Amino acid sequence: MIVVMRHDAKKEHIDKVIERLKDKGFKVHLSQGVARTIIGAIGDKTRLENGALEAMPGVEKVVPILQPFKLAGREFKPEDTVIQIGDIKIGGEEIQVIAGPCAVENRDQLLETAYKVKECGATLLRGGAFKPRTSPYSFQGLGEEGLKLLAEAREKTGLAIVTEVMDPETIPLVAEYADVLQVGARNMQNFFLLKALGKIRKPVLLKRGPSATVQEWILAAEYIMSEGNYDVILCERGIRTFETATRNTLDLSSVPLVKQMSHLPVVVDPSHGTGKRQLVAPMARAAVAAGADGLLVEVHPNPSEALSDGPQSLTPEDFGQMMEQLTGVARVLGRRIAGDRS
Repeated sequence: MIVVMRHDAKKEHIDKVIERLKDKGFKVHLSQGVARTIIGAIGDKTRLENGALEAMPGVEKVVPILQPFKLAGREFKPEDTVIQIGDIKIGGEEIQVIAGPCAVENRDQLLETAYKVKECGATLLRGGAFKPRTSPYSFQGLGEEGLKLLAEAREKTGLAIVTEVMDPETIPLVAEYADVLQVGARNMQNFFLLKALGKIRKPVLLKRGPSATVQEWILAAEYIMSEGNYDVILCERGIRTFETATRNTLDLSSVPLVKQMSHLPVVVDPSHGTGKRQLVAPMARAAVAAGADGLLVEVHPNPSEALSDGPQSLTPEDFGQMMEQLTGVARVLGRRIAGDRS
């Protein structure tokens, strides 16, 4: 349930409501907006006497949460969440572009890509150090060496780092190097991993599973948030359908739908969503038009020689052209691409 406090409620009123809820065994989450303070309470409502909370000083009303997700829903937090990563904001007026290779292959490949995507306007660098692959014989990533190379790229370019974490045991290692920890599509319902990520204080980018409904996707975010980490970024990367012409079916309808249901920011991955280089830019433009807060795009200096996902990786030149196109789309909507220097 949600306890909505009056606009003139004092801190002592809020503290007493929280104390009452905790005494009754509720897990309490505080959301302080510009106009209202909302207290989310998760627990057994039968432990409270009817009308007990409504009678407390400073309380305006008590509202039941109807959705299965509580903390991620608009009922709990009506205003959009904006996640701060250094000077970067994800979820606000600016649209952030996260770009880089699917996998960190070597120092030269990563630094060349980092410099070029930064020049084109990207604000975050993506790159996999640990790579979950369908085949056990495919390139699996450089591990900690890849993380060190990502950290070097950040030092040289100023780009924040987004990289994938595979299991609870490697969270401390990845968190030591990364600014944002990515949960891949295969791990979206790895609940032990999600709960462990809820205990750290770094943003988490949560990809939608290939067969996940929107509700299941948001509930996966709820697992992270229920452990105390509210900095979750949702990433639409396509779902599996009967269609075989593309790698996945990029469900852009999920962007405005999720924004109605949840306050969390949403980014779109048109690279994995299509699997085809020539479709990435059109779907990136469409994602911005649909209201996405950011894009996750694969860029490689020589896609034909990439150790993973070459067919969907843009060249730096293609990426630069795409960024110019996105600038115009964003302006029509009253938004801007964060790295737009024009």
